[in-house]
Amino acid sequence: MSNNISTVRQHLLDTLADLRNRDNPMEVERARAVADVARVLVDSAKVEVDFIKAAGATGSEFLQAEQQVTSVATDLPPGITGIRRHTLR
Repeated sequence: MSNNISTVRQHLLDTLADLRNRDNPMEVERARAVADVARVLVDSAKVEVDFIKAAGATGSEFLQAEQQVTSVATDLPPGITGIRRHTLR
């Protein structure tokens, strides 16, 4: 699993599901701890976005979900079957 903003979202959704589990709910304090850590990660992502804008950078490893784009073009070098493209949303 890669560590990016999509991972943060998934952990938060998993935490919400665990909280709503009627048979074995997650402890509220633990859920708060998860939310606090997620908040810090999101805040750091905001700082990273500001840096990207100020520096004129083109992307970030944390802020993007990995996406495999398969190319059918024949202009790729031998052995290369596709291109991985990252985008900020």
